Amino acid sequence: MKSDLEKWLRKDGEDFLRSIGLRKGLIILDFGCGEGHYTIPAAKVTGEEGKVYAEDKDKEALEELVKLIKKEKIKNVKIINRESKIPIHEESLDFVLCYDVIHYLKERKTIYDEFRRVLKPKGILSLYPKHHKNDYPLMELANLELEEIIKEVEEAGFSLHNKFFKRLLHDDYYNNGYILNFRKD
Repeated sequence: MKSDLEKWLRKDGEDFLRSIGLRKGLIILDFGCGEGHYTIPAAKVTGEEGKVYAEDKDKEALEELVKLIKKEKIKNVKIINRESKIPIHEESLDFVLCYDVIHYLKERKTIYDEFRRVLKPKGILSLYPKHHKNDYPLMELANLELEEIIKEVEEAGFSLHNKFFKRLLHDDYYNNGYILNFRKD
């Protein structure tokens, strides 16, 4: 029997990413990519015409991602071990994935500003704000309702474009959660 992670990496992740707007040829950033549970399917969806920047501060997780990239023979991923500013040119990305990450961040406005800087006009910030007040609350989102998170991102210069409730991968298992797609104003 295949694990949730195996099913996700083989097909479900690609289907999910297409359903939220990812497509062939896009240039994207998987911010806080970890071991690449979204990076690998995103690389497959965007194809050779596209590019995926996989960013994380965790060097060990990035090493695991590199092994997976080699195993899958993927050629359109660039690894970024970031310490501060995202090392990507202004207005060069079509899409940013920020999944299950913002609950760690105290200074979210700073990272939203970075997303605005690197996204093209009308680019999409796709946010999975796991661990908010109504979803197993943890850390920096524990006291925030989903609507408060939406307001926070909108105040950073984005407008809510789509709100989905979908089945997706969280860590190594399936979970239902809200995906918020914001458009850069």
